[in-house]
Amino acid sequence: MQIIKLNKGREQSVLRRHPWIFSRAIQSGAEALEDGETILVQDHKGNTIGTGHYQDSSLSVRLLAFEAVDTNLPFWGKRLTNAAACREALNVRKEGYTDTFRLVHGEGDQLPGLIIDIYGPVAVVQAHSIGMYKALSDITKALLQIEHLAITAVYSKSKDALPSNFAHQVTDGWLHGQSPEVLVVHEGGIAFQVNVETGQKTGFFLDQRENRGLIRKYSSGKEVFNGFCYSGGFSLYALQGGATHVVSIDSSQVALDLLEQNLTINTFTGTHESLKENVLTWLGETDQLFDIVIVDPPAFAKTLKKRHNAIQAYKRLNMMAISRVKKGGMLFTFSCSQVVDKPLFHNTIVAAAIESGRQARVVHELGQGPDHPVSIFHPEGHYLKGLALFLD
Repeated sequence: MQIIKLNKGREQSVLRRHPWIFSRAIQSGAEALEDGETILVQDHKGNTIGTGHYQDSSLSVRLLAFEAVDTNLPFWGKRLTNAAACREALNVRKEGYTDTFRLVHGEGDQLPGLIIDIYGPVAVVQAHSIGMYKALSDITKALLQIEHLAITAVYSKSKDALPSNFAHQVTDGWLHGQSPEVLVVHEGGIAFQVNVETGQKTGFFLDQRENRGLIRKYSSGKEVFNGFCYSGGFSLYALQGGATHVVSIDSSQVALDLLEQNLTINTFTGTHESLKENVLTWLGETDQLFDIVIVDPPAFAKTLKKRHNAIQAYKRLNMMAISRVKKGGMLFTFSCSQVVDKPLFHNTIVAAAIESGRQARVVHELGQGPDHPVSIFHPEGHYLKGLALFLD
């Protein structure tokens, strides 16, 4: 392997087991490297302190190990087996109840740049780095060797996650086998139809499982609004929890079609209404009030340059959402923007509550589920923030 040497003092973050190395930390060795190459990292004295994937960008190295390792098939097998054991220990998968979950969550599983989501017999792999993309063949082989997962098909959905200067030569597709024509999985005892090829993200938003469970807990006898509903995760949990009526809104007809399919393969007693609308516009025009209002928008900001505008958008959305909550009702609000950290999101919701003139109490601080673990050495992996407010 080629060697990258760091500037003096720049090894400190690595010694604290943070897996990212930025270009400004590199003293030498990057000049002749190819994107995606596996390299050794040394401090300025020549001591090896890690093995990682190189990429010609501001984030230059993602570390796979804090020592010299051979990234062969046994390496990937060990990492994936460890990730699977973690999910088994956390009881994430429950026979006949939940068969869809995240198996690998990047840095949280010592595999920076890699996501693997399990949908019953189908695994969807998503490489966020060129190094991980080039390793997908071995990763697929290692994945298929984990017998208790019983994976029969593996799909690569990496094109949109990779840098544009490399993604143009990438095609998403099946690495092994093929999905059933209709793929139905279960989460929390509810059936969901998933299309891993055309669906958003890897096909479903698995990170909200625990929060959907809270919606189910509080929905009995309630009227519920679900904004940015996608395929209806929160909506179906609310109906299963005994909601009398649910209104789901999304601007995508494809998402609403998925929601309707999910409604037909489950049985609920409450009524449901789907609307193809802009959520902000609809909230501004309606006078309808709800016992529970859920707003889970797409990321309003993906870069620091756009963070200020995102904060204003979150504030406006939540002011409008609060205005639609009945007295004694609840607001569930989320942000998946990584550049909007937890304190900033919290303060934004505080500002929205102040301007609304409502008394609000935080009853739950929300985040991603346990199958999306965060390395204690890499807090950036905590991207999903949420609050559940009780409103007087």
